[in-house]
Amino acid sequence: MLEAVQALTPLITAERSEFDGGRRLPEAVFGALATAGLFRLWLPSALGGPELSPFEFMRVVEAASALDGSVGWLVGNGGGMSRLGGYLGEVVAREWFADPCAFVASSTGAVGTATAVAGGYRVSGHWPFGSGAHHATRFMVLASVRPEDPSSPLLCCYLGRADVTVLDNWHVSGLRGTGSCDFEARDVFVPDVHAHPFLGLQPTQPGPLYRMPPSSVFAWSISGVPLGIASGAITSFAELACRKSRPGIRTLLRDRETVQATVGRAKAALRAARAFVIDAMTELTAATETGGECLMKARADVRIANAHAADTAMSITDELAASTGAAAIFETCALERAVRDARAAAKHIAMSPNNYIIAGRLALGLDPGAARF
Repeated sequence: MLEAVQALTPLITAERSEFDGGRRLPEAVFGALATAGLFRLWLPSALGGPELSPFEFMRVVEAASALDGSVGWLVGNGGGMSRLGGYLGEVVAREWFADPCAFVASSTGAVGTATAVAGGYRVSGHWPFGSGAHHATRFMVLASVRPEDPSSPLLCCYLGRADVTVLDNWHVSGLRGTGSCDFEARDVFVPDVHAHPFLGLQPTQPGPLYRMPPSSVFAWSISGVPLGIASGAITSFAELACRKSRPGIRTLLRDRETVQATVGRAKAALRAARAFVIDAMTELTAATETGGECLMKARADVRIANAHAADTAMSITDELAASTGAAAIFETCALERAVRDARAAAKHIAMSPNNYIIAGRLALGLDPGAARF
């Protein structure tokens, strides 16, 4: 998978200028990612998928994000959503992923209405942040049979491409190429076999990944994106520093000790943030088998590790852009894109600063204070 990511470098480089203008990935890039199998990283092995471990998954998402933040974001989201094969019936999953370009766009930012009817539900709603919506073959949405009741259990309902209307409203600063548009559906029938509980669901596949808390796994699926963006920024800065000097100074950037120290600190910060994320997932994997307080603490640690990774990525990209000088404000500079992509990724709820509050509350003997924790 890592080799497949690197093989895409020439295509992504050639097409990157289209990412921002089109506000989505070009068809050629999306198709190449799909052909490489990067949207089925967590598809169960029993269904013909690679079923990567969480750590292998993270490495692939990081590598894709180092090439481009929008590419990494869609690999994390699309590859992450292929885990639905571990929750749905085998017949349904095989049918959906028989399409080599299968991509499931998901949205947990709003709750629709699911009215129970014979054989399933009638689903309606409006959902934001459907990353990859323009290319999606399925849409996963949250819905409730009693949306006016906060305690009503949430359902994950899967809608077909023809069931939704994509709203072309993705006009943003960072991660422009993700096409994370709003979408809506009106009175769509969703069979029982195309739905499952959002929390407390029972896996249909035996792999340990599918037994882990879904909300934690969902957050993990994109935690490698800011780390990959920061890694790519370090590489881009190093290449630039070998040929660029600051106005009025003949010395190349790479020959200045302050720049050397900045790069050294960036590498240390990046590896420390990555180590924290890996440590938190290691704890979560073990705690999934034991449950109880250990699992609650591990879930909180995954959240703050994600938030810390995003904070670190923003700090690294900002520092490198500052060392670059005026060149970093031009769209032709990779660091300009890295800065805004890192900041956009950090706005996701999975990496929100509110995650620090949850961990702090638990450490102080309080409840998590989050309805979906």
